[in-house]
Amino acid sequence: MAEKRDLNRKRKRIKVRFGTDEPKKMAFSDDISPRGIFIKTASPEKPGLLLNLEITLPDETRILCRGRIHWAKRVPPNMVRLVGKGGMGIKILSFSQGQREYQEFVANLHR
Repeated sequence: MAEKRDLNRKRKRIKVRFGTDEPKKMAFSDDISPRGIFIKTASPEKPGLLLNLEITLPDETRILCRGRIHWAKRVPPNMVRLVGKGGMGIKILSFSQGQREYQEFVANLHR
């Protein structure tokens, strides 16, 4: 079966806040791409849910965007090292702040 996700994903750990109304929960990314981000968390939300995201780049630039949970995998915290990554794959739908900065940051990861 062919790989469905974006092949331009790069592993990068950056701070992400997320929530359905406002981004209250804190987590970290595991990988990112121009169109999506994987958020590593022991408490993922359900696929299909819309989330508001606040992504903080290493230079402290705040990116505000909205995304849809494409898939989610719940892994008990004590099993993360054995089972692999638990969390949510998010497809970014729109940006309200920082689209250019986010796209430049991801592009620079590929150089």
